[in-house]
Order: sequence, then structure tokens, then C-alpha cells
Amino acid sequence: MGVNRPAAPAAVLAVDAGNSKTDVALIAADGAVLGAGRSEGFQPPRDGVEAAVDVLGRAVAEAAAAAGLPPLRAGSPYAGQVAACLSNADFPVEEGRLADAIGARGWGAATLVRNDTFAILRAGLPGAAAPRGVAVVCGAGINCVGVLPDGRTARFPAVGRISGDWGGGGGLAEEALWWAARAEDGRGGPTELAAALPARFGLGSMGELIEALHLGSLGRRRLHELVPVLFAVAAAGDPVASAIVERQADEVVALASVALGRLGLLAEEVPVLLGGSVLTAGHPQLNGRIVAGLAQRAPRARVSVVSAPPVLGAGLLGLDALGSPPGAHGKLRAHFG
Repeated sequence: MGVNRPAAPAAVLAVDAGNSKTDVALIAADGAVLGAGRSEGFQPPRDGVEAAVDVLGRAVAEAAAAAGLPPLRAGSPYAGQVAACLSNADFPVEEGRLADAIGARGWGAATLVRNDTFAILRAGLPGAAAPRGVAVVCGAGINCVGVLPDGRTARFPAVGRISGDWGGGGGLAEEALWWAARAEDGRGGPTELAAALPARFGLGSMGELIEALHLGSLGRRRLHELVPVLFAVAAAGDPVASAIVERQADEVVALASVALGRLGLLAEEVPVLLGGSVLTAGHPQLNGRIVAGLAQRAPRARVSVVSAPPVLGAGLLGLDALGSPPGAHGKLRAHFG
């Protein structure tokens, strides 16, 4: 039986907000998508909570307009359930603060907030059954979550080097720059990265690239453009670039294995789901090493890449919270399939 909510035009307002973009979907009780919206990245540590929630609001307003809904009025929410999967919601206290801030906007009668890793996990698990599996997300950053049907979870703080993290798109770009800089000035060994990275921006040397980044003539937000260059140089056989890619694969294996171990699943047949822009790009050197590494540490794990947009996972979590029938889940999956 579904959970009662005040009447609203939509059943679920699904939000997936990463560091680089925010996606929103308004979903009917039967799983049909009524409208969608997009805005920029969600970064409360940089912008503050209220300004970051304003970013969500722009995507919500776009989705509401696409669904033909009138402007929001007090006491008349867009949806019965808001399900928001958010980057930078790494601790329960952060999830609580963000849930309060989003709830105060009046977009839904009830608000559920989870880290954005949960969106990948839910999107990759079939049906409407209680979830069981592990997901690793490697996009701008890197994170992992595992869940059991009884509600137990395995999580990591995932707040950067202070919590033991390495990699993700931002980390890979900085690592590639570090090795390339040292190759050019003689502190390190040779690597094709020293020529390939500045060439991406039409520059002739690492010195020029370093100066441009330092003085701000090249915005650091463009560093993500170096990640495909790193993988291309690695695929061509460069030892330094290959070592970076292999280390990223080993980090993914370590996260997934530890999460499986905490939940007692290392010897079980269980899905391990890979998401985020770095893992969904399909780099054979990266993903192949992940599969091989997990085959050693969790031989019965079923590794797969989740190509569906994470907002699907947020929508499914919203339908779960409402106790919606399986047909609604299937219709929503079909929309994003």
C-alpha cells in the first residue's frame, strides 16, 4: 500500500545533482515523466546551502514549466515526494541539513535526501524489490555505497584526500598535470603527457599551461577536458599515463571490495555497478582491470556499467518511498531506457 501524501500534480520530484550538473524529473503515479529540467552543478561547500538549493530550484522550475504546471504556491507542492540524490551530501548530518533546506522550498509534501551514489545503485538494480548490491561512482570525484535489503549500508566519507580518497576526474587531471610538469622540467621521467596536455588547449608547453592555470587565463573548471587526453595517451602505451589509469582501476576495486566485505558479500553473487562519467566512458584499460581485480577479490560479483541517467535512480527511490506498484517502476525505466 502506498504512503499517503497531500494531493499534488506529480507523485515524485526526482533530483540528481552532481558537481557538474543537476537533472530534475517530475513523475506521475504511474511512472510517466511529466517534465524535466536541468541546471548547473550542485556545490554547497563552495556556494553555501541556500545558493546551492537555488541551483536545484532552477531545474525544478524548468521541469514544472515543461509539465505545464502553474507557479508554485504555498501549500500546493509540485509532488507528493521529493527524492533528491545529491553530491556533497556525504554525512548523515549533511543529508539532514539539505533535506531541511529543500523541504522549506515547498516543492514536495515529503523530502528524502541521499548521496548521489545511491542514484547509481538504485538505477542499476532491477524491479521494485529491496536493493542489494554495491555501486562505485567515478565522475568528478569518486565514491561507493553498498546496501542490503534489511537497510544496512556500507559508505565512505568521500570528501577528498582527508578521507583517503584518490582519483575521479578532478584527481586524474591533477595527477596527469603533476607527472607532465615534472617530465618537462627534468624532475621526473619522460611522458607523452607533457606535450598532449598543453596541446589540448592550443598551448606549446607545460610551462605555458601552468602559467595559464595559475594566472586564471585558463579556468580550472576546464581541467576535466584533460581526462580523455590522459586515457588516450595511456591507450597509446605511455607508461606514466598507464600507471595512473591502473591506479584508478585499483581504487575502484578497493572501494567495491571493502564495501562487499563490510556487508558480508565477498563470496556472494551480487551486482557491482559502475557509474559516473569516467567509468561509463568505456575505457578498456580501466574497466578491464576493474573486472579482473574484482574477479580475484569477489569472484561471484557481477560487474556492470550503469548507462542510464542517475535521475532515474532518484525517481525509483521516490516511487519506493511511496510504495508504488512495480508497473510504475517499469514505466519509468522504459522512459529512460
